[in-house]
Parts: sequence; C-alpha cells; structure tokens
Amino acid sequence: MNVLLFGATGMVGQGVLRECLLDPDVQVVQTVGRTASGVQHAKLREIVQEDFYKNSSVDADWSGFDACFFCLGVSSAGMKEADYERVTYGITLAAAEILSRLNPQMTFIYVSGAGTDSTEHGRSMWARVKGKTENALLRLPFQAAYMFRPGFIQPLHGVRSKTTAYRVLYAVSKPLTPLLRLAWPNFILSTEEIGRAMLVVAKRGAPKRILESRDIRAVN
Repeated sequence: MNVLLFGATGMVGQGVLRECLLDPDVQVVQTVGRTASGVQHAKLREIVQEDFYKNSSVDADWSGFDACFFCLGVSSAGMKEADYERVTYGITLAAAEILSRLNPQMTFIYVSGAGTDSTEHGRSMWARVKGKTENALLRLPFQAAYMFRPGFIQPLHGVRSKTTAYRVLYAVSKPLTPLLRLAWPNFILSTEEIGRAMLVVAKRGAPKRILESRDIRAVN
C-alpha cells in the first residue's frame, strides 16, 4: 500500500506517520506539508509545498497512491468564518478533487472532529464548516471516503501539538488521562489508535462512512 499523508507535522499527523512507517503493508509514505517532518526512514518521501492553493503541477507527485490520510487543519479560535472556511474547506477540497481524478481507486480518510455538524446549519461555526467539508468529500468519486471524528486525543510516543495552548492542556491532563479513559472510554483516543485505525480502514473498509470516537476505537 502506498500512502499520501497531508499534515504530518501536526499532532494527529505525527502519530499517523509513525504507524504508517511501522506497518509492514505500507511500502511508501509520501508526506505533503509546508515543512518537512524531520523524520528519516527508507519508506518516507516528503514534498514541501508552501502554498496549498497552487496545485497545478502536482499530478506526477500525487499519482499512484492507494490511500490518502488528510490530517491537515487549523484551530478555529480567533478566526472569522470566511477565513476558517477558506483553509478548512478550500485547501481540503482543492487537494481532494485532484486526488479523486488521479487516483479513483484511492481510499480517502479525513480527520474532522467530534461535534461536526453534517446539516451545515448549526450554531457552531467550526462545526458547520467541518460538516460542509465532510459532505463535499463524501460526494467525490473516490473508491471510498471516510470521515474520522475523534474527540479528546492523547499524544503518545513523543508526539507534540504545535499549538501552545494544546500543549499546556495535554501536559495538565496527562496525569488524569487514565481516569478520563475510564470515565469516557468512547471519547478519548490516542494518536496511536487513530493511526492504526486509519490503516485498518484503508485496507479493509468500515461499516460507516462517518466514524465517531467509539467507531474508530472499534476498528483497532
């Protein structure tokens, strides 16, 4: 299996990259991001692309992949809806439309979030935009597309968020994580669990096209 990974330097992407490199079924992992991951591995190829709106010459680099794990995203904090939609919806669909043309046999997995609003009409801005993005992705002519909606994510194996506020939150909550897992087992996932689940779904599929935390845990 050849995997294309967007957002490998983010918290979820770091975990997904680790699991891809460990999986013997994965022959090649190619990352696409604004910066290189810094990881060295025989399976790994990296493309640094500073502008995700300029995809006119990517056909050769983005062809020949069986799965795409799209972990690229930003926090909506402090952003206007138009700006958040331009990044969350705009960049994602610009890439996905090209990939569905180049790799119609591909399984595309998008990291969304718990609470995403599929109706696109709810009160929460980020949830509406994520819902619009999910709906558009599910309409594209991929062999299969799945939306992952994790809730609280536990970083493992040295994975760190690039967002300072999140790093503080994870540091404070780390001692409580075992208790939180007991209290809300269907809401907390580790970066390892998410990465492994993506690989399982890419290989075997899943009974649902939208997977909440409990569904992601169940496929591991």
